[in-house]
Amino acid sequence: MSTEDVILTAGDAEVTVQPGNGCRIGSLRIGGVELLRQGKKYGSFPMVPWCGRIRDGRFRDGAVVHQMPVNSPPHAIHGFARDAEWRTARTAHLSADRAVFTYELTDPWPYPGRVTQIVELAEDALTLRLGIETYGDSFPAQAGWHPWFNRNLGDQDVRIDFSPGWQEERGDDHLPTGRRIDAGPGPWDDCFGMPDGVDVTLTWPGQLALDVQSREQWVVVYDEQEAAVCVEPQTGPPNGLNTAPRLVTPLEPLETATTWTWRRL
Repeated sequence: MSTEDVILTAGDAEVTVQPGNGCRIGSLRIGGVELLRQGKKYGSFPMVPWCGRIRDGRFRDGAVVHQMPVNSPPHAIHGFARDAEWRTARTAHLSADRAVFTYELTDPWPYPGRVTQIVELAEDALTLRLGIETYGDSFPAQAGWHPWFNRNLGDQDVRIDFSPGWQEERGDDHLPTGRRIDAGPGPWDDCFGMPDGVDVTLTWPGQLALDVQSREQWVVVYDEQEAAVCVEPQTGPPNGLNTAPRLVTPLEPLETATTWTWRRL
């Protein structure tokens, strides 16, 4: 297995995956135009084994409370697989437009297991799949993606369009309060519910439109930075290990996917 960058191509689309840097998508170029913010911490990274913030870095599994490293005081944020080295699976899983990557869950995560990310590129779409398996006991987990899309591709700023069923009210601690409210205007650093599945359109006027879709009903939209905007499909809300956990069991892994489809304008 290798941690070297992997480049996938389909038509005039090109994706660079960086397994040695948290298995993030380091680049997504359409017709030579870069869609993702560049930099070691940007691109698009998988959020595993949780998404967003965990309150005070603690979550409960039955009667046991686990403490995660507080990497965004006072909370723990976005999992730690984004900071880890992943491995490219054996070459039998590699082609010009598809690759498979794995990461072994270990300390400080209290449960042994494996995460797999599959990256598939088509001429007009990128599909990302995540799976979390356990090697032993069942455990709560989350999975999702945190893409940093460039706000501007050289002309006008991007427009974000979506019709959520609700917005999770955000407290002063940046975590959902538990109340669902009507969606308010941006700028956002907020979680929204889309019960029919995530469906958000990014439009760079006169250039490109990109649809971010997932069967999951949760999406965080973040557009408070000047350089980029984020549309983050995920399997639960922030602090969801405590409020809306998904169980990974020996018989049923946690599996999720997102597809980004684009078209020129």
